[in-house]
Amino acid sequence: MEKLNKFNTDQIDIINNCVAMAEELVSNFYKMSASQWSDACAYDIRTLVDLSPEEIVHGPFAQVIRYTGWRKNSSLGSSTYDFYKICLQDHVILSAIKDSPDIELFPFTLYIVAHELIHILRFSKFLQNFEASHEEMMAEEAHVHEITHETLKSVNVFGMENVLKFYEKWRKPIDDLRKF
Repeated sequence: MEKLNKFNTDQIDIINNCVAMAEELVSNFYKMSASQWSDACAYDIRTLVDLSPEEIVHGPFAQVIRYTGWRKNSSLGSSTYDFYKICLQDHVILSAIKDSPDIELFPFTLYIVAHELIHILRFSKFLQNFEASHEEMMAEEAHVHEITHETLKSVNVFGMENVLKFYEKWRKPIDDLRKF
């Protein structure tokens, strides 16, 4: 099995700061209080060190996996809820940063986490079906990239402009994406 690059301790600190900022930015964009945010969606964010082999992918920077959760002390089916896990792919993120010297870890990961949180919020509020067709998923992806851009375009973070430019093609209509 190949050894994958993992975030180091300093990079994990950066990721933790990105997560906190992304949660705040996305909840502010959707005008949600902290309690509304925690009630709206159940999720966790993990890096490579905490992922099981089936949660590791080699293309995307992150993936959202939906699990079923159960309320404590309840065995009834009505006590289940959707629990989402954002699986950050350290090796893919680090490779992209290495290949793109104008991209910094903080703004890049801030974009990735905000993007995945928007997906989760949209799934949780039934604005998008988690089990969508490929065409629906591609359209949703472009739509979420547009929302992510709107959420982050005025954020004063060094390097964010380069990240928004990096993702520019994903905000195009779906037919245009097939050219890339």
